[in-house]
Amino acid sequence: MTQRRWGARELVAMGLAWLVGLALLHGCERLPTAAAYAVLAFAAGLLFMLRRRHWLALVGCVAVLAFTQAALRAEWRLTPELHPAWEGRDLVLTGRVDSLPIAVTGQRGVPGWRFEFAVEAVGPAGTALPPEVPRRLMLLVYDGPPVTAGERWRFTARLKRAHGLANPGGFDVELWLFEQGLRASGVVRASQRLQAAPWWEIDAARQRLRTAIRAHVADPGMAGVIAALSLGDQNAISHSDWALFRDTGIAHLLSVSGLHVTLFAWLAAAVVAPLWRCSGRLCLRLPAPMAARWVGVLAALGYALFSGWGVPAQRTVLMLAAVAGLQTLGLRWPWPLVLLAAAVAVTAVDPWALMQPGFWLSFGAVALLMAAGAEHAQGWRARLKAALRTQAIATVGLAPLSLVCFAQLSLVGLLANLLAIPLISFVITPLVLLGGGLPPLWALAAWLVGLLMGWLKLLTALPGAVWWLPAAPLWSQGLALLGAVLIGMRLPWRLRLAGLAMMLPLLWPAVPRPPAGEFELLAPDIGQGNAVLIRTREHALLFDTGPVYAPGADAGERVLLPLLRSLGVSRLDMLVLSHRDSDHVGGAATLLQALPVGELRSSLEPGHALLRAGPAEVRCEAGQGWTWDGVRFDVLHPAASHYEAGLKSNDLSCVLRITAVSGRRALLAGDLEAEQERALVRREPDLRADVLLVPHHGSKTSSSAELLAAVRPAVGVVQAGYRSRFGHPAPPVLARYQAAGIAIVTSAGCGAWRWQSDTAGAACERDRRRRYWQDRSPAPSGVEGPPLDDAAAVDTELAF
Repeated sequence: MTQRRWGARELVAMGLAWLVGLALLHGCERLPTAAAYAVLAFAAGLLFMLRRRHWLALVGCVAVLAFTQAALRAEWRLTPELHPAWEGRDLVLTGRVDSLPIAVTGQRGVPGWRFEFAVEAVGPAGTALPPEVPRRLMLLVYDGPPVTAGERWRFTARLKRAHGLANPGGFDVELWLFEQGLRASGVVRASQRLQAAPWWEIDAARQRLRTAIRAHVADPGMAGVIAALSLGDQNAISHSDWALFRDTGIAHLLSVSGLHVTLFAWLAAAVVAPLWRCSGRLCLRLPAPMAARWVGVLAALGYALFSGWGVPAQRTVLMLAAVAGLQTLGLRWPWPLVLLAAAVAVTAVDPWALMQPGFWLSFGAVALLMAAGAEHAQGWRARLKAALRTQAIATVGLAPLSLVCFAQLSLVGLLANLLAIPLISFVITPLVLLGGGLPPLWALAAWLVGLLMGWLKLLTALPGAVWWLPAAPLWSQGLALLGAVLIGMRLPWRLRLAGLAMMLPLLWPAVPRPPAGEFELLAPDIGQGNAVLIRTREHALLFDTGPVYAPGADAGERVLLPLLRSLGVSRLDMLVLSHRDSDHVGGAATLLQALPVGELRSSLEPGHALLRAGPAEVRCEAGQGWTWDGVRFDVLHPAASHYEAGLKSNDLSCVLRITAVSGRRALLAGDLEAEQERALVRREPDLRADVLLVPHHGSKTSSSAELLAAVRPAVGVVQAGYRSRFGHPAPPVLARYQAAGIAIVTSAGCGAWRWQSDTAGAACERDRRRRYWQDRSPAPSGVEGPPLDDAAAVDTELAF
């Protein structure tokens, strides 16, 4: 049998098989067992032996190998896990600061730093690393000495497992921690610097450059943008600035992109080529063009490593290396094969890059531009036309990817990018890079960034600048991406119009709603606080808005807005704020600013700032009621006399009962405490409900036996933080519910909890989207934990 020659078709098939194998693993709830690994090894061997019969057997073998090697690497990355017994204990950790520290602000406004820490030893004597403690951690230190990348420290820290909030449309903190190899997080309680950072380390050099940027650029926002462009330090950009860049569709430019790496490689090659030609001996050993080409690749590699080795930089370096290698060997590969080879190489190094939006946006943009074909334009008009065409293709073609990844589309993105792409790529970025040797250039770059941001703010002020869409099913996402490919390619217009039609299911997805007379209750995972969304057929009510995590970060922005947008809720018909405590009204200001709210109902005192910011307020009083779409809403507490009696905030909590046509009910009790619970039982003859929002997060001062006997719920929902420092829910309270035969659902263990009144069916977000990297330990209760809420540990801007 003759040896088969592999053509482009076979190589493309094997490359796609590799990516499919990885995608199949990332969709698994659990990693394979030992028996499953044996079956995979047998299947790979069998397919390899059948490769001579048909080339598709080798394609299948590649997919199995991709799946298996990634699974084994995931096993290694997940080990060791922090044992639950080690959570909440003070541990002495010795190790190295393994990333650029990021400035953070605690809940009380205390400044601090967040950084990755490579653990070398545990214990005061610096003993070996025990199997119960992970090798790499995410630590936070507040109000202490500055921390520098590359330094060795001894920290006394209190740790918790890699646990985050789990909500529809929300940022997956646990996936991000897994991708970074961080298997626990914690707060430093005492610190001792052991050794300064060696001057030759890359992280130390990056730290020195970031310090120099901040010293020469007074505005922290401008300094953050310059640090992102030069160092790839995207965390230096403030959350509000990220929102501006995202809403105008230029966020992809505020990182070390492929264009920046290519420009750096070109400059290095342009400098080396004439110098190389000066030596006849060197030219005899290696032609000057080839030497310049490989020096450019090495320069691109060094720049990419120095800037943080992001996915766009990886893709560019690998593509430059592939092109240089092919030219050296005298080969010509079609561009799809070169791009696919780069994708395989990136995912071979990092199998989890496939789950990053940056991977798809980076490779998608290059594929679209290559498929559209380059135009050799002559004259400024032709060049302007070609540039506009390229920008239009990128904007339209990447729109489905942006919707899939971020559930939003910037309608002013074309106008923003027309100025931002040339200004950032060919003016600001070169100034930023040259500023490393001539720092005054950073001030000029900052001035230009300020002008650009002024233009972007004008664009976002336009009506309808950003289009938010609810989450669409997978089939419509895949269909839209295929349509984007057809639009970008040089095909007849009828096929391009067909591609546009394929995008429509993604642009107008069907939003499921409760039937008339019934309602849906959704209790998000917001940490320590309350927020419950009630949806009827045509209306939406939000009961409380969760906590403030840190200055500038609250549950409204980080959890509730993404949740509401993913569900297609663009307007709240009513916002109920049960009482004034910050863990119940923390996200209200954000929501009132971002969404239209029909009515505000609360027990807030007159003159409260939220009453001035929102619509006309109605004070909660017992006896109030209304009907939406056949669903009855009744306010049961407080009575008018309670306001005059001067009760404390918790006892003034609005209590809301929702009743469906089917007779099923939900009771939302805020932070009501035992004395007022008993008064409510005496006042209301029928408190029966199927679902009870457990009062005061399961505090010892609430959930009296009288209330549980009167309500007799099937389920009690506790919204409290993971390892709540308040001890919520308290063990005696849990025992009381258990004795009454009431099932308890905790947001820390369940994630967002969804309940349908028409079927009494319920679902946990953690069960709905279970993946192998998620924390599977039972959520502890009634224990002392680190003074840090989950959502403050990892900022959502790290997703970009």
